[in-house]
Amino acid sequence: MSGPRRHDVLVIGGGNAGLSLAGRVRRDGCRDVAVVEPRSVHHYRPLLSYVASGTATLADLRRPQDEVVPSGVRRYAGTVASVDPARSVVVLADGTELGYGDLAVCPGSEVDWDAVPGAREAVATPHAATSYLPEQAEKTWTMLSALRAGRAVFALSDRHVPCSPVGLKPMFAALDVWRRTGVLGDIQVELLAEGPHLVRHAEADRRLRAAAEEYGVRVRLRTAVTSVDAGARTLTAAGDGGLEEVGYDALYLAPPHRAYGWIADSDLAAGDSEGFVAVDPETLQHVRHPRVWGLGDAATVGTLPSGGALRRQVPVVAHNIQARRTGRTMHRYDGYSVAPVTTSRRRLLLAEFDRDGRPEPSLPFPDLARPRPGLLLFDRYLEPLIYWHKLLPGRVS
Repeated sequence: MSGPRRHDVLVIGGGNAGLSLAGRVRRDGCRDVAVVEPRSVHHYRPLLSYVASGTATLADLRRPQDEVVPSGVRRYAGTVASVDPARSVVVLADGTELGYGDLAVCPGSEVDWDAVPGAREAVATPHAATSYLPEQAEKTWTMLSALRAGRAVFALSDRHVPCSPVGLKPMFAALDVWRRTGVLGDIQVELLAEGPHLVRHAEADRRLRAAAEEYGVRVRLRTAVTSVDAGARTLTAAGDGGLEEVGYDALYLAPPHRAYGWIADSDLAAGDSEGFVAVDPETLQHVRHPRVWGLGDAATVGTLPSGGALRRQVPVVAHNIQARRTGRTMHRYDGYSVAPVTTSRRRLLLAEFDRDGRPEPSLPFPDLARPRPGLLLFDRYLEPLIYWHKLLPGRVS
């Protein structure tokens, strides 16, 4: 009886993290690289917040998956059922077994509707939406742009949400349009942020709060949505003052996310990792299984999950796979992350920081935390080109 098909490097996940890493490892000389990704359509997810802001379309961010898999990389269109690190084998839902020399686990995360009872039912109505699902992004802007009076509530969770500050983009886009069309005074706007800040960059956080308050937004930090009643159009918010019922005419949610269940079932999580891949946050090597690596939204790296963070994580993992094999010194990820946030439909600020919240600018411009038109053009139009033509093929160092 033949054993499992084996690949030198096997990558679970065909999103930004997985394809960028596969392309990078392939370009570094590994001739046998494979990716497991069941979805037939690839989404450039940072544009979802622009779709939800009315400044992009779904066509702008979609490509057939097979067209973006790096040259020379094999794709398996199956779903992972389990990983057996002791045997160095990944088992797919159809029973296919794939062996590996090194395994990179980066499938992303999924929306955790169970964490907020009623939220799933709410976004099925015309009065609530999220930009974190492609099928909801266009509906978000339809809902917000149609509002002419009443109460709009924007709720941002900080429970493993990929780049949660970008959930502010639809809010600021709507505020800009409401002001220009003369209806802002008839709309009560509340922002419920679960964390102690809007973004973990002191100056950017100050400017975002100031921009929101200048529009008349009531900003409430350390306030979490605990449930939603879609029929009554109310939500329950838990803040410093206890529980409060809040009504809404339009509700935007950046919902909590969770790891895929097979990660914990496969001994890839740890007691304190909440089901996510337990890795050394600097080397990105698994804490128990040296041939396993984790990056992106699925791994415990101690910083804000974001696409920008992957630009530092991918080279680290690509190098360290070879370093483990040859005994070389491993590279270390410093926790860099970035949150590009618009303050209108014309300006954007860039908050770049390490895992301790210290500013870590990567572009040669002063004061990137000041909203500018040029930064918005860079994020909206130039970054997608870099993504499709440089990042996914593994050409960005």
